[in-house]
Amino acid sequence: MNNYQIKVVEPGAIKLLEDMASKNLIEFLPLKPKDRFKQLLSKMRSVENIPSMEKITKEVESVRDKRHARKREN
Repeated sequence: MNNYQIKVVEPGAIKLLEDMASKNLIEFLPLKPKDRFKQLLSKMRSVENIPSMEKITKEVESVRDKRHARKREN
């Protein structure tokens, strides 16, 4: 996937872009970091398979163990 920032010169092109977005060919992303963060949060919150705290803790501990093992090797 490639990201582009475009400048619409012809106002009629906006309708073409909206049609493409409705067909899931393209996606409009907000440019402001705060808006992009809000969009990311809403996407993450809509996930149905939310991992339990136990799974999250287990994964964090696993990553930490691997990191500490690498430090011990050096």
